[in-house]
Amino acid sequence: MKVKMPSADTATPLERIPSVPPTIAAVPAHVHRPMWSVMIPTYNCLQYLQETIESVLAQDPGPELMQIAVVDDCSTDGDVKALVDAVGKNRVEFFQQTSNLGSLRNLESCLNLSTGHRVHLLHGDDKVAPGFYTEIDTLFTKYPEAGAAFTHIAYMTEDAMFINPPFEREEGIVKDFLLKMAITIRVQPPAIVVKRSVYEQLGSFFAVHYGEDWEMWTRIAAHFPVAYSPKCLAHYRYLTSNSITQHSIKTGQNVRDIIKVFNIIQNYLPIDKRSSLRNAALTNYAIYCASLANNLYFTDVEAALVQAKGAFTMSKHRRVLYSLFKFYLKYFMGYNHIKYLWSKFIFPDKTIKLLLFPFIF
Repeated sequence: MKVKMPSADTATPLERIPSVPPTIAAVPAHVHRPMWSVMIPTYNCLQYLQETIESVLAQDPGPELMQIAVVDDCSTDGDVKALVDAVGKNRVEFFQQTSNLGSLRNLESCLNLSTGHRVHLLHGDDKVAPGFYTEIDTLFTKYPEAGAAFTHIAYMTEDAMFINPPFEREEGIVKDFLLKMAITIRVQPPAIVVKRSVYEQLGSFFAVHYGEDWEMWTRIAAHFPVAYSPKCLAHYRYLTSNSITQHSIKTGQNVRDIIKVFNIIQNYLPIDKRSSLRNAALTNYAIYCASLANNLYFTDVEAALVQAKGAFTMSKHRRVLYSLFKFYLKYFMGYNHIKYLWSKFIFPDKTIKLLLFPFIF
């Protein structure tokens, strides 16, 4: 089904990147309130959207308990409505912006269109595993004081999936979650559900297109307890070719935005911890960018150089410098040529090569 979109925030209708958190209006008293609103923002992710919707429908408790909606920001990669109609079979609502507003305004629309007590923003290229909503319900039931709840997550690339160790070993309210979020991101969008009342109190996403979720989850942690389950029940698609993340990495916007996010987060932190936490956050993200540079060397040298420069700008920590040394050694000397000479002439013995190669490359 297609439903008419509500009007945009009249205060700043043309501001694609809001300078302050947009207001999320309370649900009118006469509107039916299900427990869940699963809001799926989309833009040019048609190839993944069916899998996303089906992962929700497989756990659907029915329309009385769950609102499911796709909110499209004028995608150009195909007929989103046709796919939603075919997969959703009148179970999934469909909204489409009248013009492309950008990801932040589309998220704002998702929140204002939601009617449930708990809101799950599930991007159109991510998905949830069986049992996700049951586990989140368990967390909110056990810990009613929580403003948000999230699970452990798996990362998907175009050809692989990997899972890091759980953030915490046991479920429960995360101790010092604000301070932990201030130095490195601990949760990705498909894994977290937030009470709608929290968004009504704190507002929507703002300030940046890259890292806007990091800022939001930290803002929530500054005002509410947050619950966690170590069960891996959400899947986050990472570095797809047309994603905001990929574009930001190629242009260096990720570095500029993350620095802005860190500056905003300072306002949520105890004054005596701000400087040390900001330095730790910059170092952690610089290590990530330096690692990206080494990985991107093989596929996108220009993007790799951008990330290497960003890493050096943010931190001169020894781990950052060591990673950058490896990258620039490969870059200036020609990695593939060195690898050929190494294998053919310098150390033909395989055992010696295996022992020494990681320390140089």
